[in-house]
Amino acid sequence: MSSGNNCEPQTLTKPTLGEREAVELVDRVFGLKVSWITSLPSYDDQNFHVRVSAGGADEYVLKITNSEDSQEPDLIEAQTQAMMFLSAEGFPSATPYLTKDGSIMSLESGGTRPGSQKYMVRLLTYLPGTPVAKITTNAQILYEIGRLAASMDKALTENFQHPSKKSLHRGQFIWNLANVPLLDQYIYALGQNEYRAVVEQVIEQFKGKVIPKLSSFRACINHGDLNDHNILVDSSSASLENPQYRVSGILDFSDMSYGYYVFEVAIAIMYMMIESPDPLSVGGHVLAGFESVLLLTAEERGALFLLVSGRFAQSLVIAAHTALLYPENKEYLTITAKTGWKHLMTMFEMGQEAVEKMWFETAQAYMHHAPA
Repeated sequence: MSSGNNCEPQTLTKPTLGEREAVELVDRVFGLKVSWITSLPSYDDQNFHVRVSAGGADEYVLKITNSEDSQEPDLIEAQTQAMMFLSAEGFPSATPYLTKDGSIMSLESGGTRPGSQKYMVRLLTYLPGTPVAKITTNAQILYEIGRLAASMDKALTENFQHPSKKSLHRGQFIWNLANVPLLDQYIYALGQNEYRAVVEQVIEQFKGKVIPKLSSFRACINHGDLNDHNILVDSSSASLENPQYRVSGILDFSDMSYGYYVFEVAIAIMYMMIESPDPLSVGGHVLAGFESVLLLTAEERGALFLLVSGRFAQSLVIAAHTALLYPENKEYLTITAKTGWKHLMTMFEMGQEAVEKMWFETAQAYMHHAPA
């Protein structure tokens, strides 16, 4: 859900290629003949699911990056190299199919007219599975997602080496959780209502209680967008009453940046709450999985409630702002808002102490009874 390294969430930079143009692109840039193509939903890039008649794996995602991010090849290089690194480490991450000249990406014109926008194009292996948004989550998969979040960030931070890695320092990137205060510029999009009052409260508390503590958090590379559409799962059991899931795919590395370990668990908790029938209980299971790999410090735990609230605020405010720019894409842009407002309001009605007590007691119970 990214756009740009600056603080503008999304300018009018989304590619709008037709299917015929996409087919031609795959042939010209990658040397593959498309036998079937369909568009995939996306926040501000353009994605196509394609089947090809020959050449390695037969299913791919053609990813056409928005024109703003396409001006930062080092950043896209870092994201793609990170995906390749994770795949080699055994994580279910896509890998790129190389262009005809052996590159992982290619800058292409989005039209034939002079002055047409240029877009970075990649062809990534298609990962099978069902988005978490389409299943009824249970404690087992929430724990797995928490564990995945910690394992992935730890592997990237400790072992990922590439010259382009420095581009992940994205100081003003709107989706970095440290930048919740930047929402002040976009809050107008909410209009005047009770929701806006809560978001203003989140931003002020974040400025006063989280920002001063950032230096005490442990820094790392964040995936930054482990949402319920970016994690794919498949079921490893035949039981319909109690399915056992495993993560089969991690998608969309475009929000990668340097941040903090506690950011990743907060982001995962927030997005797993979205579709859950019992949203407030989610945090304890995700936290337990995360802490099976990396225990949070007292300072990090103390910020968790406001970090989760801050991610709700980011998602809801930026979606409202972007929907004003892209009314035709409003339904996709405001997916989170359907339940997000309700969950944020409930968290604030219950209060930090009660919500944290629920999360921490659930996580503590796993210490005595960890899943296999």
